[in-house]
Amino acid sequence: MGSGRWSTDVYDAARNYRAATGTSAFSYSDSGARAAHPALDPKGVTHRESRDSDEHPQSTPIAVLFDVTGSMGGVPRVLQTKLPQLLGLLTRKGYATDPHLLFGAVGDATCDRVPLQIGQFESDNRMDDDLARIVLEGGGGGQKMESYELAMYFMARHTSLDSMLTRGRRGYLFLIGDEMPYPAVKPKEVRARIGDNLTEPIRTETMLAELQQTFDVYYLLPTAAGWGGDREVLTRWRDLLGQNVIELDDLDAVCETIALTVGMGEDTIDLDAGLADLVEYGSTATTTVGKALAPLRRQLPTSAGNIRL
Repeated sequence: MGSGRWSTDVYDAARNYRAATGTSAFSYSDSGARAAHPALDPKGVTHRESRDSDEHPQSTPIAVLFDVTGSMGGVPRVLQTKLPQLLGLLTRKGYATDPHLLFGAVGDATCDRVPLQIGQFESDNRMDDDLARIVLEGGGGGQKMESYELAMYFMARHTSLDSMLTRGRRGYLFLIGDEMPYPAVKPKEVRARIGDNLTEPIRTETMLAELQQTFDVYYLLPTAAGWGGDREVLTRWRDLLGQNVIELDDLDAVCETIALTVGMGEDTIDLDAGLADLVEYGSTATTTVGKALAPLRRQLPTSAGNIRL
């Protein structure tokens, strides 16, 4: 929902406790879980909500969904270790007002036990809790496609954003992976994983166009991943998203890349200012992020403050 405030002290205390007790930051998955945690199970969910409040009157919804199959299983672990840096750039540097973060995971609905996991929009340390509940299944079907279109369906039809409803401002959605979506949203998968009854398939292009009514959508492709740099994968996503496909040479730079993309979309920084902030923060990812986001220099913000295709 987006209430409360992030505390690095709370985050550090939890990290230190895990280190002292030998507990994994992903204990639910590492315990052998083979079903979505109840807090992240999308079936039967009406909406994941990003709501304005007295505490956060100008909410900025930011969703980060990552592929957890094969070589991509390390992404949430990187995100978990760098959450303070991401939140620091978004809040202390003023890249986004009142950010609400949602984390989720994507697999393959044709064969995985847990192909879709979606947390809640949070503004405090509960976002770290959601990350810890993600099942890192590591499956996938091996056919260069995962169920990103199923995630698009959920985010388009099962989220409610006050930023859009009250101010006409879209949220930000980052898909992180190295494979293509399936050609269409399948009614059987939607019914089994989300609970909706579709009468016919929805082409992925049509689903994406609906999703883009409420979210600026980006696809982050780590070049070192299994299909990183694959021309078929890149061509497919560029046909869908144009310059909003971001190739990332170093997976460790994912949080910095997300933060600067949001700042540029909100028109609160330009790329040069964002890279200077990374130097100030002691980040070693300046070169990687600069290369990854260079294509976005050519995109102009709209008057609403969001980047359009």
